[in-house]
Amino acid sequence: MPGVYKRGGADAYSYDFRRRGRRFSGTTGCTTKRDAEAFVRALKDKIDAAVIDTARPMSFAEASSLYWHEVGQHHQKSDDTERTLAWLQQHVGHKTAIADIDDAMIARLVSRRRGESVIRIRAGERVPVLVSPATVNRTVTIPLQGILRRAAEVWGQRVRKIDWKRHKLKETKERVREATREEEATLSAAMREDYQPALAFAILTGCRRAEIVGLTWARVDFFNRCFTVTGKGDKIRTIPMSSAVHELLWSLKDHHPEAVFTYRAVRARKPTQCGGARVRGQRYPITIEGFKTAWRRGPKASGVADFRFHDTRHTAASRLVRARGNLKLAQKMLGHSDLATTTKYAHVTDDDLREAMEAASTAPTKTSTQTPPNPRRRIPKH
Repeated sequence: MPGVYKRGGADAYSYDFRRRGRRFSGTTGCTTKRDAEAFVRALKDKIDAAVIDTARPMSFAEASSLYWHEVGQHHQKSDDTERTLAWLQQHVGHKTAIADIDDAMIARLVSRRRGESVIRIRAGERVPVLVSPATVNRTVTIPLQGILRRAAEVWGQRVRKIDWKRHKLKETKERVREATREEEATLSAAMREDYQPALAFAILTGCRRAEIVGLTWARVDFFNRCFTVTGKGDKIRTIPMSSAVHELLWSLKDHHPEAVFTYRAVRARKPTQCGGARVRGQRYPITIEGFKTAWRRGPKASGVADFRFHDTRHTAASRLVRARGNLKLAQKMLGHSDLATTTKYAHVTDDDLREAMEAASTAPTKTSTQTPPNPRRRIPKH
């Protein structure tokens, strides 16, 4: 169980976990891992069962804990929500009354968060980078707005009127980078040969890297010409096969009994704690890390400027919308729950509309051979 461990030289197991936006740590007093895990489960149940009196003014610690219990723990990325609530509790203050949270306090929180940095890997080095406006919005203003709104509308608490639009930072609009056919050929040629089918599949289907790695033959239906992937939030979607996808998958069917996408072992390897044995020349399922390495060593260094692996997804969607002019089709293929997320590809249909309007404006006007009606002619009544 995560959060249960034994310190060096200690007889009893310790625990360290977050719950309802707060961190809990200490010793379990148990000398076996099974007893320690049972202790932690009971402690978490006790924390979840704690009743907060909403009839009296609440502190921020109480409000954020209750928000976690009722809302946050059910988020798709609940771990991120938990870290966000812990940060807010630290900087708002556990004992701060939610009725005292005002515009000035939120402005200070936004300023503090904007000044923080996160570590990114750039050219193999760890580089500190300031958090983006989108991160500030999603870790400060949006969760605070959710907590205070719930406090007022559900728990009957008194909160101050806050101008949330003033505090939300302007976010950079997400780009849509589409590979040309020439760039696609360059990327494919730079990719390791045994990883080329996975790259081609990404450009054809718009599937994410994890969806590609996790695809098994049990989820490929050649008879009905479709395959099933598990996307973000464990959402399952079934995607029809085009002729190109069918041909690609059919060419791989004899490589491995379970995994669709595999690599050929370059060298033999004995069993280790990090993995099993490898026989040179045999095929094994590709992994996320292996896929990232193959991309970094090949296509990323191929000379195609400003192209990330996620742009294969953008390429597939842009080509689909251009071919059919229908955003709903792209939404279904990409697995977006909200069509608004797919509207970033609307520029494709705008281009098509512009071309059609240009063609219409330059087309010769046909002269009618019919005699125009005489406005003075009286039409008999029936």
